[in-house]
Amino acid sequence: MGVLKVFQEKLIFLPSKLNKEYQFRFDTPFQELFLDTADGAQLNVLHFKAEHPKGVIVYFHGNAGDLSRWGLITEQFVHGGWDVLIMDYRTYGKSTGELSEENLHRDAQLVYDHAKSRFREENIVVYGRSLGCAMATKLASANTPQQLILETPFYSLEDMARRRFPFLPAKWLLEYRFDNNASIGRVSCPITIFQGTADNVVPYESAFELYQHIAHKESHFVVIDGGGHNNLSDFELYQTTITQLLGGKNVGGKVTVPPVTNN
Repeated sequence: MGVLKVFQEKLIFLPSKLNKEYQFRFDTPFQELFLDTADGAQLNVLHFKAEHPKGVIVYFHGNAGDLSRWGLITEQFVHGGWDVLIMDYRTYGKSTGELSEENLHRDAQLVYDHAKSRFREENIVVYGRSLGCAMATKLASANTPQQLILETPFYSLEDMARRRFPFLPAKWLLEYRFDNNASIGRVSCPITIFQGTADNVVPYESAFELYQHIAHKESHFVVIDGGGHNNLSDFELYQTTITQLLGGKNVGGKVTVPPVTNN
């Protein structure tokens, strides 16, 4: 593995480890799974279960921590009547295997296929948060879920690198691309983007530029005024909109919806 790739991975991925004997504890019912990949890795996945599920949310988490932390975010969805499948990426938690962009996308498809073995695609929602938006967006572009929800997504990793390190030739140095802008135009289901105006990790402008590439007309850009990178769920607008999206209702007038522009 090249020095440049290792350096980039240390900037992009911030995993925490769990030993195999670690026992997860959550207030909602769940099952712990291990999915075997074609290259011999194991993915640690938690399946949170609602009593009478409307469907399943395949959730891709952010770049820091592990399932002991990220499992907690599923509670609101389970209480809303949805099962949730959430995996730890390779090197995170109990998951094993070598990191690469290609492997991450293959792993996402593996989890999605597991969801399809239990639910119809029209009852599958793909949800990405921050880094997880890269896996979620490309996955949705290759499948036909009910909808795609993105929380604090970025335009591309090159765009993020250029904004943070404007003096470096990011285009030529990046080992990881995560070109959300290229994937999102191929998504055939409705898309909702949540972005805060005070996000100091993913600039508002990066998320809005990504929105410009959406082709599906039933898509929304939800602006959380004053929202940061990690607190959008604290805002009433987020909670109201999520309830509408996952309750099968049309998103109402409280949501900021700029017109879709196809580029």
